This record gives sequence, structure tokens and C-alpha cells, in this order.
Amino acid sequence: MKSRMRALRPADEPAADALVARAFGRRAEAELVRALRRELPELIELVAESGGELAGHIAFSPVTPERVAPGVVAFGLGPMAVAPELQRSGIGSELVAAGFLACEAHGVGLVFVLGHPSYYPRFGFEPAAGRGFRYRSAAFDRAFFLRELVPGAAQGGGGLVRFAAPFEAV
Repeated sequence: MKSRMRALRPADEPAADALVARAFGRRAEAELVRALRRELPELIELVAESGGELAGHIAFSPVTPERVAPGVVAFGLGPMAVAPELQRSGIGSELVAAGFLACEAHGVGLVFVLGHPSYYPRFGFEPAAGRGFRYRSAAFDRAFFLRELVPGAAQGGGGLVRFAAPFEAV
């Protein structure tokens, strides 16, 4: 399914929040997105439109790796949501691809994600532990990934990767 990808507009926020809540089957992720919007002016949010309606949403927010090479900007992907009736239609893949382009345009060199091990490697993500990065503890290694948007961005980096404070509530 081909959708139109674009930046979130303020008028989209209620519909995007409702979509995120429907996709996850609970409000926690929608509340997370709202908190990220309030606290992080550098938040990158994109939506997918299909048939004039919001079909998907993705967010990228700054993260803080314990060690990273000078000048490397790191962001985390998440949450990403697709309307339940449109899941498995390719909208998620389109959102990730458009998100990478938006991140590159904002100077992001390294993207992390905590997500399903069978889903994210198809986008060039690799296990972050293999490069010396961790999320909270080794218990998360199987589901914690990174992708270099700038070749070599992970070189010389490692340690604990801290996501923005609102993630602690989820």
C-alpha cells in the first residue's frame, strides 16, 4: 500500500494520539508521544495518510549513549503505530524509510530501537550489543538494535543508551 508520508501538523495531534492508542490497544504509548511533544522540541514525528485519513505515525527522539564519537547525534525510533485494520500493508515500512530520511535531514547519524527481533533487521538494524551498546541491561540485548545513518557513527561508542525521561513511564 502506498501512503503519503509527511510531518505531523499540530492539527493532527488528536487523531495521531487516537491512532497510537488504537494500534497499541492502550493509552500508554499515546501518552508517551504527548509527553515527548511537550518536553522535546527536537522530536521528529511523521504520519502516513491513506484515503485522506491518518493511517500511521512514527516518532524519533534524542537518546544519550554513554559513549559516542564527537559530533554524532543519536535518536531512538518509537513508538511507531499503524491503524490496526491497515497493519501488514507496508505502511510501517514506509514510515521507517521516511523517518530515516527525516533523521538524516536533521543530522542524526545513529538510530536505536527497542523492538521485535524479527521486524527491525529488515531496515538495516543490527544488534546494538554487538557494537557495545545496551538498553537498561543485558536482558534487553535480543530486542535492542542500532542503525548507522552515517557510516562509522557507532565507532568508538558504547555503554548504556538512555532514552528521554517520558519513556520511563511506559
